[in-house]
Amino acid sequence: MFGKQFRHIKRYREIATVLANQGFGYLIEGMDLVQKFPYYERLWIKPPSENPTDVGERIRLALQQLGPTYIKLGQIASTRPDILPREIIVHLEKLQDEVLAFPYEQVQRLILEELGTSIEELFLDFDSQALAAASIGQVHVATLTTGQKVAVKIQRPDIAATIQTDLEILFEIAVTVENRFSWAKRYQIVDMVDEFAKSLRKELDYTIEARNTEKISIQLKNQKDYYIPTVYWDYSTKKILTTEFLQGVKINQSTILTQQGSNLLLVASRFAKGIFQQIFISGFFHGDPHPGNVIVLPNEVIGFLDFGMVGRLGPEMKNCLSALMIGLKRNSSDDLVKALLRIGIVPPQVNLRQVQDDIDLLIDTYYGVPLSKISIGEAITDFFLIAQKHMIRIPADLVLVGKALLTVEGIVKKLDPKLSIFDLVEPFGEKLLLERIQPQAIAEYLWKTAIDFGDIFNNIPKNVKKLGTLVNQGRFHINIALAETEFFLSHLDRISNRLAVSIILLAFSIIMGSIIISSSIMGQYSILGHFPSVEIGFLVAILMFVWVIYAILRSGKL
Repeated sequence: MFGKQFRHIKRYREIATVLANQGFGYLIEGMDLVQKFPYYERLWIKPPSENPTDVGERIRLALQQLGPTYIKLGQIASTRPDILPREIIVHLEKLQDEVLAFPYEQVQRLILEELGTSIEELFLDFDSQALAAASIGQVHVATLTTGQKVAVKIQRPDIAATIQTDLEILFEIAVTVENRFSWAKRYQIVDMVDEFAKSLRKELDYTIEARNTEKISIQLKNQKDYYIPTVYWDYSTKKILTTEFLQGVKINQSTILTQQGSNLLLVASRFAKGIFQQIFISGFFHGDPHPGNVIVLPNEVIGFLDFGMVGRLGPEMKNCLSALMIGLKRNSSDDLVKALLRIGIVPPQVNLRQVQDDIDLLIDTYYGVPLSKISIGEAITDFFLIAQKHMIRIPADLVLVGKALLTVEGIVKKLDPKLSIFDLVEPFGEKLLLERIQPQAIAEYLWKTAIDFGDIFNNIPKNVKKLGTLVNQGRFHINIALAETEFFLSHLDRISNRLAVSIILLAFSIIMGSIIISSSIMGQYSILGHFPSVEIGFLVAILMFVWVIYAILRSGKL
């Protein structure tokens, strides 16, 4: 316990120093970070004399200096335009894993610990120099005893413990920030950190990436235009991933591809269709298809690498995506509003009229522009920005679709500027739409709906009993919003007025009935003699009745 607290204190000191150096000293004081360590140097909160003025750039530099955990979180955050402003995301997208490779001796020790055998026994050859190094791991080229050339990804020693410490601190900071700053509460910083932490923890388990690789491979196994490296499970663990080594040209190196005689139009078309097949048909797709993860093999075969980040779209999300695509194509703001409400988690205070107006402005932006000139990725991203403006939370996987489409468009435009991305994606969108109207799909939807209604009716007795228990115990509360309160009071006012009329009429009937009965029995006026009490009483009652009715009618709440 003491060791954990000490690590936290030491790390808090480092975080405070970095924040101060980047001009975020006010956060240190606002979050009371000074209480996290015993000695407080006022120098920490003094910003340096020369500081970048752009907030996004300063955030990027701070994350870069804080190390692997924050770099990866920044990279994950850069895929969420529905949560963060664009002016910050453009800087987060520049985050790079600029780290040195760890020593070969540590590589040898880790392989022995994880696989139970030394490098010399497992491999015919193993390059001691890392092919690439990143914040979480590094890659070495090796040769198996079978002669197969492989890429061995090895996790940095103790990186999991470092990341866990950082995530614990980050969560504590997020809770504090959300409690102290209104903007943090608006952006739901705690939920954001929790979501990013889950993604980062998945990247620490290489068996997850291995399963993702095999799943994509199965999806594309009958398509000769694509190639996914084979996973060698006997040489893989949570900290080591061994896959087939693919030698090719990065897809954005158009000059080299041209020199090799590759057909750039064919390369661009195959690449885009491969991603669209994964997104729209399979519903399981490469979440980060940047040029470093896509290579061109001989005969314009597209090779996909690194499946640490993937997206998943279930039937409901695919339906939502198709509705969104149809709305964009038809320039229908009504369709887009419906799609947004189906897709996202809508806060109760959202102004639907304002949402409609913002989407109308979005439609106006693309009105009259040929479909071939419209960027699907940008249109979807703009759509998500509207959601972000109104605090509507979009599922992470659907946002990843927009990010992937933007990446695909950027690569395709570089390979062949005349190629229309909309023409390439349209057949997949139509196929997705046809899937929705197939008899089997409709039958499954109706069956699911019937089951849901069955569950509702089945739970009615239990819910009624629970409600009765709460009422009897005096623990039944009703939360009513302002608009609902006004509606409720208006109806209550009407009910009370009608009740008043009924009581007056009843009293009038009783009084007059008593006087008439008394006069009939006695045959004379008992108290007032010949004074016309019945007629006068009747007249007074009539006047009172008319006055009450007039007052109620005038209020308009009868």
